[in-house]
Amino acid sequence: METSPLMLAFHLMSTLDPRLTEIVGLSLTVSLSALALATMIGLPLGAVVAVGRFPGRGFVSVTLSAFMGLPPVVVGLVVYLLLSRSGPLGVLGLLYTPSAMIIAQTILIVPIISAVTRQTIADLWQDYREQLLSLGASPMGAIPTLIWDARHSLSTAILAGFGRATAEVGAVMIVGGNIDHATRTMTTTIVLETSRGNLALALALGLILICLSLAVNGAVVGLRDMARRGD
Repeated sequence: METSPLMLAFHLMSTLDPRLTEIVGLSLTVSLSALALATMIGLPLGAVVAVGRFPGRGFVSVTLSAFMGLPPVVVGLVVYLLLSRSGPLGVLGLLYTPSAMIIAQTILIVPIISAVTRQTIADLWQDYREQLLSLGASPMGAIPTLIWDARHSLSTAILAGFGRATAEVGAVMIVGGNIDHATRTMTTTIVLETSRGNLALALALGLILICLSLAVNGAVVGLRDMARRGD
């Protein structure tokens, strides 16, 4: 009797198949690296836009919100042009490497974290502006306090960014090339193995992605509950 693809998928997961673990490990490394970079850029950027007063502030705010829906394939194309041999950054030799995939995912995540941070910090700044200024804090000096006070809300934005990174396929396929043992992630492998008819590996990776999605959403709900209890 032929074993079903679903049973084979569970077998691959239960035995920690080396190919499966390699792909999952690379995917998590790329996504977590991109998330760390995007957080370091997005949190201060969103906070500065929220409390700062500078020319073009409104345009930056609108741009951050609009870029939350950036098409991944467009980001992949732009990064490809920048990193290709004839591009301005081609000398770095990053195309078709995990570094190129991290860059593409970072560009996709930054607007999400920045836009949510801007809105969250702007609301807090409106509520506590007079109190913080009376204590001698400048608008920029108040940013660390505001970010800390909004940490639960901002954590959900960071988790949303991680969810987008792990589910991304278009950009990483363009700049990474989906090279076996080098740049093959969970999403790109699912696309490839499904086209090949290797449903067991595709299903195993799909189940892992679903588990990651459930874990992220569970963490978001948990953080919201913590925030409500804190209030």
